[in-house]
Amino acid sequence: MNKYLQLFRLGNATIGCLAIFIAAFMAAGTSMFDHWVNLIVGAAVVFTFVAGGNSLNDYIDADIDKTAHPDRPVPKGLLTPVQARNAGIVMLVVSCILSLITRDAYCIAIVIIACILMALYELTLKQRGFIGNIVIAVLTGMVFLLAGAIVGDVAANIAVGGMAALVSVGREISKDIEDMESDKGCRKTLPMSIGVRNASIVAAVFFIAGPVLSWYPIILNPSNYLYWIVVIADVIFFYCAYKVFSDPHKAQKKAKIGMLFGLLAFILSAVYTSFLM
Repeated sequence: MNKYLQLFRLGNATIGCLAIFIAAFMAAGTSMFDHWVNLIVGAAVVFTFVAGGNSLNDYIDADIDKTAHPDRPVPKGLLTPVQARNAGIVMLVVSCILSLITRDAYCIAIVIIACILMALYELTLKQRGFIGNIVIAVLTGMVFLLAGAIVGDVAANIAVGGMAALVSVGREISKDIEDMESDKGCRKTLPMSIGVRNASIVAAVFFIAGPVLSWYPIILNPSNYLYWIVVIADVIFFYCAYKVFSDPHKAQKKAKIGMLFGLLAFILSAVYTSFLM
């Protein structure tokens, strides 16, 4: 594979493109195809964004990756750290430029803000613990907002974007609790700052806050019976809030399963709206 495609993590970038189409369907159902040009542009925006973030990551982690990920192009000597940095900057700038094609103020603003946050995260905020957790969670939620904006309804995905962001904070804190020993000397994470138990409480609050937000669509349309599968996701998140105190590794792993059920619920909700109403 081409060294730059390796740097960009082609698989991750492709999944990001797919996520935009799924999130657009959540927001607009089959009406998403009325916005097919912007959908294609949006996929390109996400691809270049993910590629840019991964490239900056490999620039920052050039020394760490010599042992952690020796198969990546920078530690293998296929690219220099400076080349990885330059590629990252170029791809993030391209992502912003591509967003202009949509001619949608919300799309453009979301992409520009996301690119700034990604650059700040990789260059400075990753090492600062909790604020880095928040940035990653916000970027996760912004994918859904971008998809909504692409199909002309930026507010349509607020619930799913908010749920994903809140649960992501809980999951990131759980990972930091799990990785406390290996992070010493490298990052100043929340459990290092306030202690494991207090960090677990914060993680639990976010794990609970996500399910609370997930009930907003039910309040709006209780007859959408396909969406009720979200209850499974909520139960899993409540379990994560309980389990993070004794087994943060298991909590963050189960949270991924909960996210999948949550996404499935929103997809089925769009199916109901598009085909069964």
